[in-house]
Amino acid sequence: MIDTHHHFWRTDLQEQPWRSPAHTELAVDFGPADLAPLLDASGVEATVLVESVDTPEENDRLAAYAAAFPQVAGVVGWLPLADAAAARAELARADRTRWCGVRCLVAREPLDWLDPDLMASLAAADLAWDVVPVTDAQVESVVALARRVPELRIVADHLARPPLETGDLGGWVERLAALATCPNVALKLSIGVDLLSSWERWDPAAIAPAVAHAVEAFGPDRLMLASNWPVVTLRADYATALRDLEAAVVAAGVDEAGLAEVRAGTARRWYRLPRT
Repeated sequence: MIDTHHHFWRTDLQEQPWRSPAHTELAVDFGPADLAPLLDASGVEATVLVESVDTPEENDRLAAYAAAFPQVAGVVGWLPLADAAAARAELARADRTRWCGVRCLVAREPLDWLDPDLMASLAAADLAWDVVPVTDAQVESVVALARRVPELRIVADHLARPPLETGDLGGWVERLAALATCPNVALKLSIGVDLLSSWERWDPAAIAPAVAHAVEAFGPDRLMLASNWPVVTLRADYATALRDLEAAVVAAGVDEAGLAEVRAGTARRWYRLPRT
């Protein structure tokens, strides 16, 4: 199994604007020594380490973590994608030894700054683009880019934020279907901080129908499992999160071959990860 989305951080070294005062559980350090036993207990052989702060210093920290933690098979680094010149400069400066992708935090802001030429250069560098498209306008921008730059592998994180707290999935299902029309877009089966914050407790019964929609739209060969650790610890421990997400995939009718894709195959193809 490959965990395709987790973070490490030290709170005294980085300010995380996405983390609110209510997230007291996350206001501590999380590093390799914390994650290693969780990986072993869940049978996870490799991981993708993802940026959580939009600064060059974050890229330096990610490189150091990856060098010290052999389970990190790939790194999704940070680039200031809204500024093509700055993004190219950081792409040249950063240690990209284990980079498999890039992203920047976009919240619900419009993505009208997307530069097809810059994104084509990322594709030429064999890097994927991670993004969490949660609004109709963002999805429209991602779909337009995916069609304009079909060689770019795009990863929509955190199930593209289904509104599981309300149960009204109509708009999200339409956004998911639009993303799925693009063969170069894959989807992470994980739960993001916004949804976790809205829940009073972890809710596998709510997760199951969302995963079923994702399976129907994308098929297992464009889905990948991800913990979103340590953010997920707001509502669930590491093993519970992965277990319930995988159980939802099985409940959606995915067979053993498809489950192998969700557990590792899609990640290897989208992120160009080596076999362990």
